[in-house]
Amino acid sequence: MKKQKKPGDNISLKTKKNESPAIIDWINSQTNLMDSIRYLVENEIKANGVRNLQQHVPADRGFSLEDAAGGQGNSYQEGPKHSPEYEDVIDEEEIDEEDIESWT
Repeated sequence: MKKQKKPGDNISLKTKKNESPAIIDWINSQTNLMDSIRYLVENEIKANGVRNLQQHVPADRGFSLEDAAGGQGNSYQEGPKHSPEYEDVIDEEEIDEEDIESWT
């Protein structure tokens, strides 16, 4: 059994080698990645309660650039949508020594 997380604990995330460009652009567009992920988790909990998503979503979701356009005929445009003034901002919550150690 994996170690249970407590408030303030670090979590590590790793993208897939073949990650969709839309997902990478979304990640790169966030000025505070952890807060953005937290927002998505809060909405999932409001909609469905606390549950293990791995028991409810298919492993291969076939996400495509058409899906990124919302299926409404909009074309997905690659590239971060954030303002350039945020490019050098690094939130203290996002990177710390334990994260760096786990990457090496």
